[in-house]
Amino acid sequence: MKTQILTKRQTNVAADIIKSGGIVALPTETVYGLGANALDPSAVEKIFKAKGRPSDNPLIVHISEFDEIYSLVKEIPTNAKKLVDVFWPGPLTIILPRTAIVPNIVTANLDTVAIRLPSHPIMREVIKLSKVPIAAPSANISGKPSPTKFSHVFNDMNGKIDAILDGGDCSVGLESTVITFALDTPKLFRPGKITVEQIEKVIGKIEVDKAVLEGVKAGQIASSPGMKYKHYAPNAKIIILDCNRNKYINYVNSKASAEVAALCYEGDEKDLNVLAITYGKEYEYEIMAKLFFDALRKIDTMKNIKTVYARCPNPQGVGLALYNRLIRAAGFEVQKID
Repeated sequence: MKTQILTKRQTNVAADIIKSGGIVALPTETVYGLGANALDPSAVEKIFKAKGRPSDNPLIVHISEFDEIYSLVKEIPTNAKKLVDVFWPGPLTIILPRTAIVPNIVTANLDTVAIRLPSHPIMREVIKLSKVPIAAPSANISGKPSPTKFSHVFNDMNGKIDAILDGGDCSVGLESTVITFALDTPKLFRPGKITVEQIEKVIGKIEVDKAVLEGVKAGQIASSPGMKYKHYAPNAKIIILDCNRNKYINYVNSKASAEVAALCYEGDEKDLNVLAITYGKEYEYEIMAKLFFDALRKIDTMKNIKTVYARCPNPQGVGLALYNRLIRAAGFEVQKID
């Protein structure tokens, strides 16, 4: 398959491909998404094939205006409406009971659907021109780091999809926060830029699903995109070290070799005796989030590296989102260094 490369002015071409049952990689504020008509099962199936994505991993459906949600969900609880009034358009996904119009392939046969109204003008324009909601998981090979740059998408998807629309770098860099309103109490399934603290200021106390920090257990059904499988992983093995900076530096240096690298914060590299990939300054979580997936992809360009020791982010605020992505990249391997 020949993949067209579209400019940001060619939203009409992207929309025509979507309407005709094709798939297009599209920029959003979070990461690039691999978009298809969410109401066309055959088109959505192409997403799973291009990514190599397991069929039991549900997708997020994107809309361009709030009113488009009414045909997709059975009801919108008061707290859900309060939350989207504050955070939409933006990096927040809500899960609600779905209507029959949403195909089973989109929801992995669940009775709920994940909906997002993105803030990226290109994505919203393509949805509007397509006149259909767009299902769009991250535009990468399943399990690999999510794409935040055009080059990331091109490297993963060229020759596998109809087109890539180049919208430059994504501004947020981590996938959206996902929260369900289909249970008795609102529950967070995936942390993102919209934090637990911000959500609770609007609607009060919420639950955080255990899978955020522990992953989904074997045989358990994934209730949300991005919960069940190992994600974001480079080829090298990542091990998270839970300790302070000095202990981290000392431990990594004790393991120094040509096959070892460090994933760390700016300033750490000067004290390390191994190759280091930095992704922002400690505690500057929004900057770190934007750089994180690019840092993971850089690991794959480093020859001979087999093990990467990562500093453990503080799981508060946006730091929880970073920790969530990092433990999945590490296959949940964390070593506490006393």
